[in-house]
Amino acid sequence: MLSKIVSGATIGLDGCLVEVEVDASGEGLPSFNIVGLPDKAVEESKERVRSALKNSGANFPDGRVTVNLAPADLPKVGPVYDLPIAVGILVASKQIPPPDLSSLFFGELSLDGSLRHTNGVLPIVYLAKERKIKRVFIPSDNEKEASVVSGILVFPVKSLIELVRFFLGTYEIQPLSHVSLESLLKTAQADFDFSEIIGQEQAKRAMEVAAAGSHNIFMRGTPGSGKTMLARALPGILPILTEEEALEVTKIYSITGNLTSSQSIVTTRPFRSPHHTTSRIGLIGGGSNLIPGEVSLAHRGVLFLDEFPEFPRSVLESLRQPLEDGKVTISRAKGSVTYPANFLLVAASNPCPCGYYGDPKKPCRCLPGQIARYQKRISGPILDRIDIHIEVPSVDTQKLIGESQIKSESSEVIQKRVQLARERQLKRFIGTKIKSNSEMGTRDVKKYCPLAPECRTILRSAIVNLGLSARAYFKVIKVARTIADLAGKDVIDTVCIAEALQYRLRDEN
Repeated sequence: MLSKIVSGATIGLDGCLVEVEVDASGEGLPSFNIVGLPDKAVEESKERVRSALKNSGANFPDGRVTVNLAPADLPKVGPVYDLPIAVGILVASKQIPPPDLSSLFFGELSLDGSLRHTNGVLPIVYLAKERKIKRVFIPSDNEKEASVVSGILVFPVKSLIELVRFFLGTYEIQPLSHVSLESLLKTAQADFDFSEIIGQEQAKRAMEVAAAGSHNIFMRGTPGSGKTMLARALPGILPILTEEEALEVTKIYSITGNLTSSQSIVTTRPFRSPHHTTSRIGLIGGGSNLIPGEVSLAHRGVLFLDEFPEFPRSVLESLRQPLEDGKVTISRAKGSVTYPANFLLVAASNPCPCGYYGDPKKPCRCLPGQIARYQKRISGPILDRIDIHIEVPSVDTQKLIGESQIKSESSEVIQKRVQLARERQLKRFIGTKIKSNSEMGTRDVKKYCPLAPECRTILRSAIVNLGLSARAYFKVIKVARTIADLAGKDVIDTVCIAEALQYRLRDEN
């Protein structure tokens, strides 16, 4: 008998329906074959399904069993077809009645017949909703992430025997109750609070501007000056994720297996800090299965690259496209996928190999040639794509050990200002795909960034004296737009332009 079961595959962040056809004729020598471009994990489904059926009390059919995964030209990856293949065999061997074609099955089986946590459930449930599929059967360990999708019946299944009894009418599986996204989202919990960072008021202000407009920032300073603490405190002042952003991030974490069974969605902005030995594929993504890299895992959050010059040159140069476009396209022989990569880059560096070039207290031991080579490890095009450049000096001794330290603002206070600035931007860009000032293109800058007459004179002088590139010129205006938003100004004035220009002085000299 022939059976047809609906399942799905993830391509990038999108889903694609896959039809699992099972033919159990009962004729010929016993064999079990899977066709339709399966990878090694899908091929191994034969042993998992056979053992799961046996240990669930079901019979594996005698004779020839053939499974076709259609469309046949789409590569099938991972163990997600275990459940639909098992259901197809049960239907083909007449052990359960056939489910209607408006049911989708997705999940990995254990040898004992239980269902395991499976990657990529959230995109598949959204795919089912878009294709008007009425029922989705998934592992119970994935029920929390699937519960955020409304308008569709999602059945959490613990084991194959439970599903068999459900179709035989002897057991009831309750569909999931919908969970509101708004009730799950919360403010990010950072490792450090800005009130814990002593001094560095200028750097804190730069971080506030970076957070308000999602501007990339580069910090250069001596060891121990607080660069890492500033970066780790940054998520605490970022605005709360919107529902759309939370779903984008959760889909990425779902397909990569970074979403635990206890999580419904990613509720806080991501913070990723890869080591400087990370490969280009680890940072950008790729591999045999075209998985997302760190730039996509940091989508709508922070990507912190400490010891920036220590990263291999090829790895740093691969950041050009995502920094410019907010997405990364990975092309291989198997195909091409595009992942979102709209992150806030925080890069940190020492001024020289020993770390003390320009420090007033400790002498630098590096030769001039060593300093020049160290600083040239970061190319001009990469530096040009970073909006804010800030010097982080060593902390003054009196501030460090003084008894009457000036109390700094907490992250909560700064976050409220950042949130208000982001709300102004969302209101300004309503009807567009732009979420923050940093995402504006050249046409958008001309439309949304009105300048006071005196500002053009200052900018003209800066282009001549600082040698600003065309990209840097527009980045200065975008940063000034964010500074104006923090101050509640509709028009960019000379104060905003002057502050924005000081964040370009370091790399333009």
